[in-house]
This record gives sequence, C-alpha cells and structure tokens, in this order.
Amino acid sequence: MEAAKKIGPGNVTSARYWRLDRRPEVEIEDSCLSMQTMPIAPLAEGQVLMRAIYLSLDATNRLWMEDIEGMYMPPVALGTPMLGFLLAEVTESRNPAFKPGQLAMGLGFWADYMVTDGAGWTALDRPAGIPLPLAFGVLAIAGPTAWFGLLDVGRPKPGQTVVVSAAAGAAGSCAAQIAKLKGCRVIGIAGGAEKCGWLKDEAGLDAVIDYKAENVEQALRRLAPEGIHVLYENVGGDILDASLSHMAQNGTVVVCGLISTYNGGIGAAGPKMFHNVIMKRLRIEGFVVLDYFHRYAEAWAELIPWLQQGKLKFRLDIAEGLDHAVDALRSMYHSGNSGKLMVRIGAEP
Repeated sequence: MEAAKKIGPGNVTSARYWRLDRRPEVEIEDSCLSMQTMPIAPLAEGQVLMRAIYLSLDATNRLWMEDIEGMYMPPVALGTPMLGFLLAEVTESRNPAFKPGQLAMGLGFWADYMVTDGAGWTALDRPAGIPLPLAFGVLAIAGPTAWFGLLDVGRPKPGQTVVVSAAAGAAGSCAAQIAKLKGCRVIGIAGGAEKCGWLKDEAGLDAVIDYKAENVEQALRRLAPEGIHVLYENVGGDILDASLSHMAQNGTVVVCGLISTYNGGIGAAGPKMFHNVIMKRLRIEGFVVLDYFHRYAEAWAELIPWLQQGKLKFRLDIAEGLDHAVDALRSMYHSGNSGKLMVRIGAEP
C-alpha cells in the first residue's frame, strides 16, 4: 500500500478511498471493493496534494480490476486504491509545475484526496463558456478517445459511411458527431428509443439503429447499401459481427472498446464474420487513448471550439458522492447510463 500512504499534508488529516479487495469473476460484486480511510503524511519534495472534484467512470475500469495478460497497463493491485481519471484542485504543492488553486486532471485514486508526483497529470485552464463538468467530461477521456480514434486511426473521407456502435455513450456520441462535422454520413447503433431519439434529433446523425428493437444486420443492409467505410467499434460480440458483414471493400475497423466482453467474457470466441477481413481487404486497428496523452492539445484545438459553438452535443450522467462510485460503474455494463458517466466527489472551486 505504499502509494496509498502518501495522500497529503496540511489541514487534511485523512482521505477516504475505494480499495480493490477481490478481482471480479463476472459482475463487480460488493466484495470486490470497499471504502477505506487512510492517514495522510506531509508532502515530499516534488509532490502535489489533489482534492478530487469529478471522477470519470469508463468501461476500461472493469479491465483494470482484472489480472489480464498483455494489458496495456499493470492491473490495480489487490489491497490498493482503485484507479480512475479525475479532475482535481491543487490544494498544496511542492512541485513547481502545479500551483495551489489550479485545476488539473490525470490518473489518480478513487479518493477524495490524493498525492501525486505530477506524472500523468496536466493542468487544465477552465475553457471560457463551458461548464466545468462538461469540459472535464469531454476533454479528459471521451473527446480525445473519439477524436484520435476516428481521425488518427479511422481516417474517414467526406461522403463516406461511418458506423458507430454504442453511439449514445460518451466516446461513441463524440465520434459520431465528429464524423458528421468532417462531412461523413453517420449511422449510430444504440439501445432504446430514448437514446436513439437523442442521437437522431439532438446529435444529428443520419440514421440510428435500435439494437433492442430491430435486427442490426438487416438494418445495416438497408441503411448502408454501399457498405461501411469506417466502423468505430465499442461493443464487440453480435454487434461487431453484424457490422463486419457489411463492410465496404478496403474498409477500416477502429477498435475503441469491446464492452460486451468485459464482464467475464475476455476469453470468448472471436467474431464469426472475421473472414471478411480477407474478403473485403479490411484494416483493423485498436488503440488506447493513453498513448495520445502527449498530443491532447491537437484534439482540444477542435473540441473546445465545437463545444463553445454548440456544434458538439454531449450528455452527462453524474452520480453524487464518492460512496456511489461502484454502483454507478456497475450500471455502465447494463446500459444504465445516458451519456458520460461521472461521480461528483467534491465541490467546484
């Protein structure tokens, strides 16, 4: 618990945090995480005390709880604080890169206070005209994930057909709208009339498929008669198979996530339609947004003006209080959230 012992000085005498006690087998059971309290210690040279404001809940959090061979980062160790992306206020600093009162975001603990040496954190200037939760919700994970995944990996051309699965989710809704802003024809796949209605009426997609009410493969055949040029995949399983069946020649599959496999399905059999990779000469590429952290400014240069101008619509689903973080995360894997899932831990400055 070495990292957990260094959670900060000053007037703060303790910190509350969620500890990972057991790795989930399928669902995230109550026994997997527990709320704990730890004492704090004075800051060492180079350290920063952060007061958490918002915690981002992301589908990949479930994978971080498991010990999966070949993961892009080490799993959260048992008996240590759960990790997540946070927006925080610098409370005290012995690091010249961070000043007290400054906002910062980065990878930290599911905690109300935490200490960091600043690695993996970046200062955030509050963008003009954008509410703080919206700025964090888009700029921390969802927006860059969509921007780099679609434009750097997918590379769609104006006029091409782009299909986005889990299109009502945080990254999916951004990716679908970015594709529209870049001149593409966009089809979203989502579950339920409410989510599909928002994608069509508010986000402005050309067509939306409700996987709960219609056959996805048949709908894609009708809506994309010339095939899918770029597939932005968030789900996997049957949804991925349906899309692979209708890829255009030399199409691209961007693998952002496979949320349908995260609750105990990592070892499941692959896509039944994988042979279309050969038949259609497809390019398939996965990515992890952490690899683009040093290039975030490129994405922000477009995302911030789109938000300020109202061109990028975004929904927030905010749970109140650190106590509700685990229940909120569980809801994600059962389509229980509408938009970007976050937890408000502390008051905005």
